Amino acid sequence: MATPQRQPDEEEDEMDLIKILLPDNHGNGLTVRLANGVERQQVLQQYDLPSIKSMVVIRQLPSQGLSFQLWPAANTLVSLLEQHHRQPENSPLSQTLAAFSKSGGGHLKVLELGSGTGLVGIAAAAILGANVTVTDLPHVITNLQFNVDANAGLLTLHGGTVHVAALRWGDTGDVEAVGREFDIVVASDVVYHEHLFEPLLQTLRLLMGLDEKMVFVMAHLRRWKKDSVFFKRARKLFDVEVIHVDKPQVGSRIGVAVYRFLLKGSKVVVVDKK
Repeated sequence: MATPQRQPDEEEDEMDLIKILLPDNHGNGLTVRLANGVERQQVLQQYDLPSIKSMVVIRQLPSQGLSFQLWPAANTLVSLLEQHHRQPENSPLSQTLAAFSKSGGGHLKVLELGSGTGLVGIAAAAILGANVTVTDLPHVITNLQFNVDANAGLLTLHGGTVHVAALRWGDTGDVEAVGREFDIVVASDVVYHEHLFEPLLQTLRLLMGLDEKMVFVMAHLRRWKKDSVFFKRARKLFDVEVIHVDKPQVGSRIGVAVYRFLLKGSKVVVVDKK
C-alpha cells in the first residue's frame, strides 16, 4: 500500500522531454520504407505482464514525435495494474476499482485519454478483462490501431477488448462520438503543454459532469513549475488525491505520481481496504 506523500506538483523539476522517455530495453529498432518512399524508424518493444504470464508488443515510431513513444508514467500505471492483479489488498488502485467490481457485474469500462502507443489501454484490457477505448489525435490513430491489432490474441485470451477512436480535447463532437458510458478514465503523462490544460479539463467536464460516479486516474511525472497551473485549475472542479508515488528516476528529484480525481460533490464511495 502506498504511503501518502507530499504533492509533487509543489516542486520544480526541469527535465528534457526526450531524455525522460521510457528506455528501450527490450526493443528491436529498424528503418522501414513507406509506399511514398519516405523512411522512418520503428521500434518494436515487448512489454512483460508477469501477473497474467503474457506479453504486450508495442510499436514506437520515434521519428513521428512524442505521441509515438513510451513515457515513464505509462510504465507506472501498467506496474500498478500488475500489482493490483497480484495483490489487490496492497494495491493503490484497490479503493478505486473495488467501487466498480461489485456494482452490477459485467466488464469494467475504461476510457484512456492521450493514449499514444496504447500500452496502458491494452494492458488494462488484458489484466482486468476490461472493455477499453483508447483515444488520441487523428494522426496518432493508425499506430494505435496497429498496436491493438498486434495484441488481438492476447486480448481474446484474457477476455478484454480495445476500441480505437479519435478524441481531440475540448471537442464536444468527439466526446459525443466516443460516449460517456465509462466507469474510469485514465491517462498518463498528458500534462506538459500549457495551452492544452484547459481543453483537457473541458474534456473531463464533458465526460464526468453528468456522471458523479466516474473516476479519473492520472499518472504524471512533474517536469515544470507551470504544471502546478493545471492542478490549481483542476482542484476547482475536482477533489484530487495522490494515491501513489514512484521512487525518483536517476537524475530527478521526484518520481511519477498517480492521482485520483473525483468530481466535487461526487457520490462515489471510496472503499476502505481495511
